[in-house]
Amino acid sequence: MGKQDTVEAYIADLDGWQAQVAAELDRIVMEAAPQAGKVIKWVQPTYEDHGLLCYFKVFKTHVNFGFFRGTELDDPDGLLEGTGEKMRHVKVKGQNGVNEKALKHLITAAVKLNRTDHRAP
Repeated sequence: MGKQDTVEAYIADLDGWQAQVAAELDRIVMEAAPQAGKVIKWVQPTYEDHGLLCYFKVFKTHVNFGFFRGTELDDPDGLLEGTGEKMRHVKVKGQNGVNEKALKHLITAAVKLNRTDHRAP
């Protein structure tokens, strides 16, 4: 994958199931957080709404979809993984691995958290 400067270019540069998952994740974020801005930061698509919100990064066997303030989110479906001080992620394995309802819940909660508690990650 080459150096891309937009989320759309990042997705367009992908192949196979990773391209489908990346496009689906972008759609889900924009539906759940329509006011979010999207940029490439740290060589990955990153979404912002009153601070850093979420990101995704493509790997060979999965796509990480992460939250910068993941430890502060209610995760009723138990999707979030990680051991870091603040960040958590969901590993999407294959094109059927996206739990849209649960991700929208997490994204909406992350937006609410950023808008009510402005402690930037």
